[in-house]
Amino acid sequence: MTDAERLGAPLNTLAFCWRIERRDGVTIGLTSHDRDLDIGGLTYRAAPGMTPSAVRAGIGLDGEDSDVAGALSSDAIGEADLMAGRWDGAALELRLTQWEALGEEPGALWLLLARGEIGAVARKGGAFTAELLGAAAVLGGPVAPSTSPDCRARLGDGACRVDMAGRRKIVTVGAIDDVDVAVSGLTAGVYAFGTLRWLSGANAGLTQAVVDNGADGVALADPPAFAVAAGTLALLTQGCDRQLATCAARFGNARNFRGEPYLPGMDLLTRYPGA
Repeated sequence: MTDAERLGAPLNTLAFCWRIERRDGVTIGLTSHDRDLDIGGLTYRAAPGMTPSAVRAGIGLDGEDSDVAGALSSDAIGEADLMAGRWDGAALELRLTQWEALGEEPGALWLLLARGEIGAVARKGGAFTAELLGAAAVLGGPVAPSTSPDCRARLGDGACRVDMAGRRKIVTVGAIDDVDVAVSGLTAGVYAFGTLRWLSGANAGLTQAVVDNGADGVALADPPAFAVAAGTLALLTQGCDRQLATCAARFGNARNFRGEPYLPGMDLLTRYPGA
């Protein structure tokens, strides 16, 4: 029996099932049914549950394939984790099943309705809504990169090709004052424009941008979302200011520089003889 035939039956016992996997690997299942459902080794919990506020398909390329709504709870999607960005970019699947014949059973309904990642999130009271960015959102990006004097690659990616072995360091954090994190034994400047990923403590799994660093600490772009205790472990990754001089002198990688430092800018149009 096909999915269309199952849905065309005189009586259906339908339930929405959501599978949400964060970038750090944490995975939860939620369902619109009034009791928990065990499907494929994952428990889809009815509390707090999740419902689609709108599931729509279109030809636009803005990526808003659907909207989802759910309740905030401490044991599923907590307000603090949501605001800290733990759920940003999480992979999400919406499926339809029959709760009397679950999707893992042979011949059962397990219909994929939407798939993508969580985009913009809005919170109101004890609930939240989020947009689901589908595959069409990729088509909304530029076809060709824009010219720029700065490098468009990220340090260590496929375009940059710098070997990141030895450019990451696990450190123990000492005192912390707002955005200033005390870490000893660093080489000044090498972690500027890099990242700090928390490995333990309340912020575990979150990654923050590093503005600059000295020999005894780093300065973050923003304060940590949660309190940091002395002795917390973090992973520091070196950064790059995306300048040709840095690429050549520090990394010996000028051949892979992805920028146009000598291309005349728009100010060339305003020049005139004698200026």
